[in-house]
Amino acid sequence: MSDPTEANGTAGTAGADETAEPAQATGGGPGERHVRVVLVDDHRMFRTGVQAEIGQTTETGVEVVGEAADVDQAVTVITATRPEVVLLDVHLPGGGGVEVLRRCAPLMSDAERPVRFLALSVSDAAEDVIGVIRGGARGYVTKTITGTDLVNSVFRVQEGDAVFSPRLAGFVLDAFASTDAPPVDEDLDRLTQREREVLRLIARGYAYKEIAKQLYISVKTVESHVSAVLRKLQLSNRHELTRWATARRLV
Repeated sequence: MSDPTEANGTAGTAGADETAEPAQATGGGPGERHVRVVLVDDHRMFRTGVQAEIGQTTETGVEVVGEAADVDQAVTVITATRPEVVLLDVHLPGGGGVEVLRRCAPLMSDAERPVRFLALSVSDAAEDVIGVIRGGARGYVTKTITGTDLVNSVFRVQEGDAVFSPRLAGFVLDAFASTDAPPVDEDLDRLTQREREVLRLIARGYAYKEIAKQLYISVKTVESHVSAVLRKLQLSNRHELTRWATARRLV
C-alpha cells in the first residue's frame, strides 16, 4: 500500500479503473462482487491492519485504492480515486471526520457515482456518532468489529443501507427523534478530540498502557493528554475526572 501522501499515484490508478467495465456490487460470493474503498485514519499501523484484514480483493471483493492520514489528504485522495465507500475515522488532524464529510458533500450527492462513508472509530460516544451521521455518513461501526463483519458492512453501505454497531443505533434514533438541539458544554469544548478520547477511557477505568494500545499512541503521549485534560478542566486527579465525565454521561 502506498503512502497516503502519494495522492498522485493513487489518482493514476483511478483513471485506469474508469475505463474498465463496472463491477457488480452484489452477488453470492466474494468473486461476484467488488467495491473500491479508501481508508482514512491517522494511525498507519491501524490502516495496515485493516488493509491486511479486508484488502485481499480476490477473497473479499474489497479493493483498497487509497489511504489518508488527515483531512487534507483524505479530501485529495477521495476526490482523485472516487471510491464507492470510504472508511472514515472520526478523529483526524485538520478538523476530524465531520470536516471530511463537509468537504466531500458534492461527491456524496452525485446521483450517478455517489461516494458513501462508513465511520470506523474507537469512539462509541453519542456526540461522535451523531456528528458524522448528521454530516452524511451512512453508518458507524467501532474498531472492535471483525474483519468479516466489516467487509459485509462495506458492501451494505455501497448498496445504500445504513449500518451501525448494535448499541450505536439507539444514539441516532434518539437524536433524530428529538427536535431539541444538544446543549453546548463550554468545558468539554476546551478539549481536543484526542483529549476527549483519552478522557472517556480514563473514566472507564482503563490503565495508561491499555489506552495507549487502544489509541495506537505511546504511554508518554497518554500521560501528556491526561495532564492537559486535568489542567483545562481544573481537576486534580483521575477520580475527579471520572466523576466529571460520569456527570456528563460521557462514559
